Amino acid sequence: MTIQWATMPQGVSSRSINAENFTGTPGQGAKASSNLGPGRKGSAWINIPPGETATLAEIEGPGVIRHIWLTVDHRTDAGPFVLRDLVLRMYWDNSEIPSVEVPLGDFFCNGFAQRALVTSEPIVVAPTGGMNCFIPMPFRQGARITIENQHGGELTHFFYQIDYTIGDDVADAMYFHAQWRRSNGNLPHGEDHVILDGVQGRGSYLGTYVALASLQRYWWGEGEVKFYVDGDTDYPTLCSTGLEDYAGGAWAFQDELRTDPDPEVLTFNAPYFGYPFHETVDRTKAAPFHPGMPPMHGLYRWHIPDPIYFQERLRVTVQQIGTWDHGGLFERSDDISTTAYWYQDGINQEIPQLPAAQQRWPR
Repeated sequence: MTIQWATMPQGVSSRSINAENFTGTPGQGAKASSNLGPGRKGSAWINIPPGETATLAEIEGPGVIRHIWLTVDHRTDAGPFVLRDLVLRMYWDNSEIPSVEVPLGDFFCNGFAQRALVTSEPIVVAPTGGMNCFIPMPFRQGARITIENQHGGELTHFFYQIDYTIGDDVADAMYFHAQWRRSNGNLPHGEDHVILDGVQGRGSYLGTYVALASLQRYWWGEGEVKFYVDGDTDYPTLCSTGLEDYAGGAWAFQDELRTDPDPEVLTFNAPYFGYPFHETVDRTKAAPFHPGMPPMHGLYRWHIPDPIYFQERLRVTVQQIGTWDHGGLFERSDDISTTAYWYQDGINQEIPQLPAAQQRWPR
């Protein structure tokens, strides 16, 4: 058995970009001065003015992004929704169309502009707000990663690090993509929320993050996640049996099936699925402050050991269906935001317009 981390492909070199080495150039890290002198932690972060876009990395290929780490203080005087106001974008091979365009928090499975610890294989959010991504992102000619500040004030102390390799053989590699969509309680009953649509070509679906605020009473998670693959039209090839089932849980994520006393909702993390966030209080301290909020739920599912392959096209949706003890299933319309992660063999495809910052705020 080959031990991957003990092998070294011929001609591949490791690089790292952060505020101590903005270009990843060999031998040029940790040169800035601090009160301790030259080369003593002199440039640990950047500030991003409101309305500005900071380029975190611009890399010539071929190569592979191996790890992204970043963190930001999400408690600012300009408003509470920093994690939804910052937009993460990634561009491959000199494209002007981003292959990744997602609010920062949602990309790292932290929806609602609130922190949650996440411990999965591709995404880890560690105390306190150390956001990590280990998804390999190959590129042939180049890579550009940016963060746009759509917040109401200057973003100070934005820390980041991007670890990558150059010289990789990526001739047959597919390109990483991620996309965010929201249905803010505005869908007619019986209409499914679209997680992903318009994907043309060959590829593999990597995973889903769902941030759902329950806007109606009773259980919210009976909706099935459906994958329309290639020639599927009215009905999908792959379908889950419910939203909590899709996230690896069961029976409403409760500690026990009982009515007295009330069951306790349990959050959890696992390598490929999890329910890391459940909250009924708005802890963003948004004004006006309401201690009683619609219940908020965050869950993820990674299709790594069980990939979903497509050869021509892909569409992914989730039903909004609930249930209650005396009436069975019923159609719902909740506030649901989703992030889709996938690989495909091409770039430069049209993407839906990302809603403006205030339209992304939790309501």
